[in-house]
Amino acid sequence: MTTSFVLLSDTHLPKRAKDLPAALWDDVDAADLVVHAGDWVDLATLDAVAGRSRRFVGVRGNNDGPEFDDRLPLEARFTVEDLRFAAVHETGAATGRERRAAAAFPDVDVLVFGHSHIPWDSVADTGLRLLNPGSPTDRRRQPDHTWMRGTVDGTELTVELVRLPPR
Repeated sequence: MTTSFVLLSDTHLPKRAKDLPAALWDDVDAADLVVHAGDWVDLATLDAVAGRSRRFVGVRGNNDGPEFDDRLPLEARFTVEDLRFAAVHETGAATGRERRAAAAFPDVDVLVFGHSHIPWDSVADTGLRLLNPGSPTDRRRQPDHTWMRGTVDGTELTVELVRLPPR
């Protein structure tokens, strides 16, 4: 069985945009799993994403106020088919990220994170895959708004970075 997923982070609604891009909502509606790696800012966005997701995993970020404390953890661990995932918001500086993440998550196959708004897809020496989907609403210095979609089939992970040029 193949599981489709969407990874997103740093939505910052309604400060950075009024809503998520329509193409992202289409991906959310179609996916078996949606993972959000924090910095929602707005509980209405959490409710909308969770409500439209078949399966939902989310964490809170550094811009999420105390109203998120009872709703989302700082770290989530979950399994998708035969892969062990974790989601967090922050992983620290880019330099040494793979080494630090591998030490902090030795029993995980895939780490989803956010915070930087910079898409990231790398593999630590231990085999840990690190994925940051960027931001679909606040691209900062990036050329495009981004999120990730993909599939898990057993232990096979396929990931695509979706790029949406600014309007």
